[in-house]
Amino acid sequence: MISVDEALSHLFSLVAPLEAESAPLQDACGRVLAETVTARRDQPPFSASAMDGYAVQSSDAVPGARLSVIGEAAAGHGFAGGLSQGQAVRIFTGAPVPDGADRVVIQEDVAREGNTITLGDQLDEGPHIRRKGTDFSVGDAMKAPRRLTPSDVALLAAMNIPRVMVARKPVVALISTGDELVMPGEDPGPDQIIASNTFGLKAMLEEMGATARLLPIARDNTASLETAFDLAEGADLVVTIGGASVGDHDMVGDVAASLGMERSFYKVRMRPGKPLMAGRMGQAAMVGLPGNPVSAMVCGHVFLAPMIRLMLGLGEAPAPRRSARLAQDIDKGGPREHYMRATVADGTILAEDRQDSSLLSVLARANALMIRPPDDAPRAKGETIEYIPI
Repeated sequence: MISVDEALSHLFSLVAPLEAESAPLQDACGRVLAETVTARRDQPPFSASAMDGYAVQSSDAVPGARLSVIGEAAAGHGFAGGLSQGQAVRIFTGAPVPDGADRVVIQEDVAREGNTITLGDQLDEGPHIRRKGTDFSVGDAMKAPRRLTPSDVALLAAMNIPRVMVARKPVVALISTGDELVMPGEDPGPDQIIASNTFGLKAMLEEMGATARLLPIARDNTASLETAFDLAEGADLVVTIGGASVGDHDMVGDVAASLGMERSFYKVRMRPGKPLMAGRMGQAAMVGLPGNPVSAMVCGHVFLAPMIRLMLGLGEAPAPRRSARLAQDIDKGGPREHYMRATVADGTILAEDRQDSSLLSVLARANALMIRPPDDAPRAKGETIEYIPI
């Protein structure tokens, strides 16, 4: 068996960053920016009023001053002329500040009669002007790589960027294997269960930015497995679930090898997820996950997610880890690195009592995988321990 770190190193060697493609801005949220983008305009493109009121010269902004109103400026409709001492322009939020003005007096501090205004006895500090380029200027950059958020998309739109170059979405083919499986909604026989792993993994991978293809269940025979692998043609990553162990009905490794898979490793010193297989099959990387539902999902977080991030150009790194204080004492760990389902709240972490790798309800309650190194010593309440958020 190899360590988790060694397994990750092998997996990273099987994949590489994918090519970039152009995407319209409205479809770019969640995609990974592949090329740095620079602003094509200043924002604001002119000095603009931040309030409704009157644009004036600062020297005129004194209590009791009487000024002549010579025009109006609104958003999208600026005042064409300039402004001199003793004059004011009625202005609204977002409107360009007229030439000659350097202060906006808010309308609450002004009394108006016809085309004359009188400033109040107490004026706020002002100046209530958003200077040109305050937000960003021509040439300011949004650097790649970067997973684009809704706020990023709004910023790019303001930069006048209609399209961006993004990393192509990795295509992942998901194959559940086993005679015991039926799809959700079907009527299982007395010895069958519902296939759940591929649905959880599909959701996980697509949330990360991949395109996941859920293929038909492959039965425990050579022909069915060969058909499944044929259907996976064109994928960047082929993921099988189940059938990768050493039982009489575990045929995935042998069939994959007969189809040309070059095995990179088999078995990882971790819990859950020990029977993990990986290699290369043609142009695609292949990962064979264990069939227990929790094992498959844990391996998805620990192994598949970092592979997807690498393919998206986000770098070669394990799943991000955080730290929390133990909510209770825990006993000595076992010989394998253990990813325990746990709940993090208020800076503390509490492992679930039941850690069986078949219990999806426990996984659904958890929001973390608490990490116990191999042969970890007993830990006391309050000690700091690492975890992976899920």
